[in-house]
Amino acid sequence: MSRIGRLPIAVPANVQVDIDGLTVKVKGPKGVMERTFVPGVAVNLEQGQLLVTRVNDEPRNRALHGTTRALLNNMVTGVNTGFTKVLEIDGVGYRASMDGKTLVLNVGYSHPVRIEPEEGISFEVDEKIRQIKVNGSDIEQIGQVAADIRKIRPPEPYKGKGIHYLGEKIRRKAGKAGKGGKGGKK
Repeated sequence: MSRIGRLPIAVPANVQVDIDGLTVKVKGPKGVMERTFVPGVAVNLEQGQLLVTRVNDEPRNRALHGTTRALLNNMVTGVNTGFTKVLEIDGVGYRASMDGKTLVLNVGYSHPVRIEPEEGISFEVDEKIRQIKVNGSDIEQIGQVAADIRKIRPPEPYKGKGIHYLGEKIRRKAGKAGKGGKGGKK
């Protein structure tokens, strides 16, 4: 039995869960999420807890047991408290700002890069410590938006300039070797 899959998911009082066959709809203060799951895994609501069970022990159903539980847990957490992904900007003159709801990035191009938030996504910018926060209820959508922002100016390996995730380890390369030393003309 999957160690993750057999754990129950506690449903908070302000979250409503509707199960219609294979489709699960979760409604909370941060929004509504709906997802249809595969037929080999069953989802039940019992005494304020979501339980995920598999129909049989086929390898495909065993593989999807823990995944289904993790997706449901992300749905419940997302509509209740939401998720945040933090990006940092490093580099001289690189900065981010907000223009209404639009994120404006000045990261070394001849023009500022403007990013409109998708539905369910919001941005926060702390200009003092040069951080961008991507907020929302769908963790997959937040991760994709954060990856798209990072792709605008990924960190380069020599000085580390660019946009990277908070706490991301950037592999650094040594720069050019200096002049002089061995191997010169005699």
